[in-house]
Amino acid sequence: MKGEVVLDAGAVSRCRRRVHLEHDPLMREVPLSPPDPTAQQRIADAAAHREDIVARLMAATGGPGQWVKIDRDLPAGERVERTERAFAAEARFIWGALLPVDPAGHRRGGIDLLVRTGRGYVPVLVVRHRITDRGTGAIVTGMTDLDPAHRASDSGRKVRSQPRDQLRLVHIRRMLQTLGQADEGLVLGGVIGLDADVVVWHDLTAGTWPNGRSAITEYQARFADRLAIANAAANGEEPLAEPSRVLECRSCPWWPTCEALLTETRDVSLVVRGEDAMELRRAGVSTVDNLAALDPAGEAPVVNWTGVTFPDAVVLARAWLADLTLVRRVDRVDVPRGDVEVDVDMESFGDAGAYLWGCLLSGADIGLEPGYRAFATWDPLPTGDEARSFAEFWAWLTDVRERTEAAGLTFRAYCYNALAENRWLFGSVERFGDHPGIPTKKEVQSFVDSDEWVDLFRSVTDQFLCSQGKGLKVIAPAAGFSWRDPEAGGEASMRWYRDAVGMDGETPDDTQRERLLRYNEDDVLATQALRSWISERAQTEVPYMFDL
Repeated sequence: MKGEVVLDAGAVSRCRRRVHLEHDPLMREVPLSPPDPTAQQRIADAAAHREDIVARLMAATGGPGQWVKIDRDLPAGERVERTERAFAAEARFIWGALLPVDPAGHRRGGIDLLVRTGRGYVPVLVVRHRITDRGTGAIVTGMTDLDPAHRASDSGRKVRSQPRDQLRLVHIRRMLQTLGQADEGLVLGGVIGLDADVVVWHDLTAGTWPNGRSAITEYQARFADRLAIANAAANGEEPLAEPSRVLECRSCPWWPTCEALLTETRDVSLVVRGEDAMELRRAGVSTVDNLAALDPAGEAPVVNWTGVTFPDAVVLARAWLADLTLVRRVDRVDVPRGDVEVDVDMESFGDAGAYLWGCLLSGADIGLEPGYRAFATWDPLPTGDEARSFAEFWAWLTDVRERTEAAGLTFRAYCYNALAENRWLFGSVERFGDHPGIPTKKEVQSFVDSDEWVDLFRSVTDQFLCSQGKGLKVIAPAAGFSWRDPEAGGEASMRWYRDAVGMDGETPDDTQRERLLRYNEDDVLATQALRSWISERAQTEVPYMFDL
């Protein structure tokens, strides 16, 4: 039976427990979470992206005579047969290849594109995420130049870390080697990303991973681990992977199964996640109750903490047992305030751009109407009109700051988790720097580095322990705020945006535009409510950690 277990490329990136559940015969009848509509839409978007890329590649590289294009909707057996015929014909480019299952190597899988070099094939992925950032050192060719012999270092790009891409490339290379179809002289894999302007070529033997390993070495270690887990599950042996709450759980269809078991056993990962939970179990602290019973001021278990500190972990456990969302970690809580205040929230559509900057003006009178303002583009992203909306947002914000300074008053602007807003502040400058009204990078840097730009997420992190997470949708209700739309959330807003701009070929839906504006307005109202609550009521309403 062990020889029958075969893994796809995704297995090496998945949670170890998920691999077990997927191969345990006893779990075949267990109901899974229903498919997430947003995730399904991302899959559809990725498929459309691939089709756009292959059309451009075929037009630029000699036309259909150079290509074998295999329809992904064909039955698996037929796809494999067509792939094998393409190998026999030494086709220059094979699109949509599905390789024969390798039972001895326990692998199965396919790849977007195989490029023949003369000595064999190298794999190329087409993905719908960004694969480079500004910097230096990325090894690339032009997007329509699929010859890896032409690759060269790009002085304007650096590789964005996407470990899963490289692991997928190694998986397919291993399968190509088994078939005798790999170019043994080029241990490379290519990736075409969302921007579709270059092919990034990864040297799969280079020790570029944080642990110093190459992609091949990392893959070998992970694959051996996942194969052992899958074999044990398939053969009814003692599980090699027990459930533990990790970031991946948020989107995993098996989460209800794991959550029920973790809650029943009161597992420590419910409050302390990832490596910290594993370390605590090794130290004999396996449950929330075990952790809560420890003295936060006493001797800590011998644990290599990577997330929270030992005292914080104990208090989080006690808060979880008391069903408290928040606990004060400092004696006095506060948040910087100004005479004139602006709450800011940005809405983006994946990596395509930021289509909406919402602002809430309050405080002293500076000659501008207080309340909510939206600076938006409703042209489907990516669009040059994004430059116009961002320039208008920046001009308005600059006007508020200048009026405040002229009146001799203090100014503060607030957001929740500045990583998101800062990304698109700087990103807009980089992409639209020549457009009228776009600030310089120095101007943006000066603003985000100043006391005027306040990240409420950082205020919450520094002053509170949060047993249920630190997202705005979790924390703001503790301050008494609620969103008007019962579906309010980042994932839902992606669906609304598609309808609002007619992204799927439909007529743009004005009601969804209004819905997005109302959602964005509620987000800035939520940050206003949160900072007011911290300043005025949190001190008395939230217990102090050492009082638990």
